[in-house]
Formats: sequence, structure tokens, C-alpha cells
Amino acid sequence: MVDDSWRLPNLVQQLATNVHVPPSQYLLREDEPLGRDLVGTEMPEPIPTIDLGLLSASNDAGETGKLRSALQTWGFFQVSNHGMESSLIDSMMTASRDFFRLPPEEKRKYSNLLDGKHFQVEGYGNDQVKTHDQRLDWSDRLHLKVEPEDQRNLAHWPIHPKSFRDDLHEFTLKSKRIKDDILRAMATLLELHEECLVNQFSDKALTYARFNYYPPCPRPDLVLGIKPHCDVFALTVVLMDKDVAGLQVLRDGTWYRVPTVSNYNLLINVGVAMEVMTNGVFRGPVHRVVTNSEKERISLAVFYGFDPEEEIGPVADLLNEEQPARYKVMKTKDFLAAHYEHLSRGERLVDSLKI
Repeated sequence: MVDDSWRLPNLVQQLATNVHVPPSQYLLREDEPLGRDLVGTEMPEPIPTIDLGLLSASNDAGETGKLRSALQTWGFFQVSNHGMESSLIDSMMTASRDFFRLPPEEKRKYSNLLDGKHFQVEGYGNDQVKTHDQRLDWSDRLHLKVEPEDQRNLAHWPIHPKSFRDDLHEFTLKSKRIKDDILRAMATLLELHEECLVNQFSDKALTYARFNYYPPCPRPDLVLGIKPHCDVFALTVVLMDKDVAGLQVLRDGTWYRVPTVSNYNLLINVGVAMEVMTNGVFRGPVHRVVTNSEKERISLAVFYGFDPEEEIGPVADLLNEEQPARYKVMKTKDFLAAHYEHLSRGERLVDSLKI
């Protein structure tokens, strides 16, 4: 009988309490081109901050200019005055932390391994292990489909803490409004109809929430919380840990440390699908998460994608003889499958889509 036990990753939160040296599967290798300099460099300027209320209400020229600059330089930015109550943000972060502090047997009820061995995207656990030499991330996560709402698999939605489901539902509604306001502003920058990008997302478009937990790591100089990657979907709304930093972004060959976000601002990240849609005008940044030897870290990312049966390709109104399509068209479900294959090999999907 074939031994496939290597395909079942450990829960890192439990591993962190029992080891002084991380297992070899988690250790960086000398041949990893994007695994160097885990300390990172301080950002040369503050994270670009966009007043979303001002941008949405009046399409203010100053805010529009800041948004254009942020998209063309970093590919991410933070939003203030976004309309999400600070009480909801606090409650969502508390519920996230409380979930990961549940006993192991309680969290396993929401496992992403069917029958203890068959991987699925949704649920509590880690990424799928595809090869013997795949390097693993020092993190656990809870991955949930939140839209379409009628496709929610509530068997994976924790009932403890009691506020979790209601908080996530409310957070999803508010986050969607933020996403739509940003898409309208981006369409204006591209000289498209204001609703052009919003209309790319049908009522069957996929939205996932991923709760990330990074336990303390005994060797933060050798281990990453999440490997270098670009987000696969169009746009990501991120609620970051306000006390513990860890996110780093790559620009011009240098890894920059992204400081914690204060004042209840949210971080917005461009993904690969948006890069394809805008024919390369807006590009998703390569980013990673480093580990910490003393403190745990938590974040929540909401990923906005498309109907699995629809195709992802450059928006037709952006193309002409001078600006032909630079990326292949691919069905969303194939796009996602290809992303996970490339991610397991430490490669970028977008590079394989260029014409």
C-alpha cells in the first residue's frame, strides 16, 4: 500500500508548542530567489492612504491622484473613512483570535481534510501538499466561501465563538461596498464607464474569507509564514493585526516591511485577475509574510473573484491596435486550478498567461 501520509500537513499551531527547531519542510532553501533578507527594509515612504469617503462622494482630484500613484508604485494601499464601524472591526478580530484559541479537537470539526485525508479549499488547516519537496508555510488558516451567499457551507463556519458567524456576515456586506467603491474609482482612472469593473462581478462571483494565524516560530530567520506570491483574485480587502507586523512587499528587487495599519484603516491589494483585466495597467504586488519568535499574528483577507464558469481576460474597452491584449483568456475555474499548481512550485501564474 502506498504511504501518502506526507501529503497531510501538520497543524502549525500545535507544532509550534512542541518543537525547538522547525522541521525541514518549513526551512528556506538556498536556491529560493525570493526567500532572502527576511529582516526586510523599511518602506521609503508611508503606505499610501486613500480617504474612501472623499473619493467616492466627489471623485476628489487629490484622492484620485493618490490612488493612481499607489496603484502604479506599490499595487496596494490603505483606505480610511471606509464606512466600516470600528466596533465591527474589533469584534471580527476578537472572534478570529478566539477561534484559533479553541481546543484542537474543536477546530478539527472544521477541517479542510475530508475523511482526514482528502483536501478541499474550504475549512481549517493548511495548503494542499502536492510534492515531497514542497516547502510549507508556518501558518494555519480558516478558509470560507462567503459569496454567493446561497453557496455558503455553514458546516465550516464556526459556532464558537458565538459572534463569529454574525460578525463575518456583517463584515462581508461592508467589505463588498468598499470593494465596489474602489472598482468605480479604478474604472475612472482607466477612462472606462464607472460601473465597468463592478459589472465584471456577477451574482455568481466567488468571494472567500481567509483567517490567517501565525504562531511564534523558533527560527524566524529561516522560516516564512506565507511564501512569496501574488493574490490570484481581482482585489483583496485585508484586516491586519494592529499590533504585530509581518507583511513584506517586493519592489525593484527589495523586500520592504509593511508596518501595522492603525486607526482602523483597511489594506487593499491588487490581484492577478485585476492585472489581466486591466491588460497590465494595474499589477498585483509580490508579497510574503515573515514569522516572529515571540508573538502570534492574525489577519483576515477577503478575496474577490469571478463566476467559475466565466472567462478572465483583458476588458475589451481597453484594447485597440496600439494596445493589443497582453494576456491569454482563461475560464475562472481553470485560472484558480492553475494558480494553486504554480503556488505549490513557488511560481507566478501571471507569467504563464502573458502573450
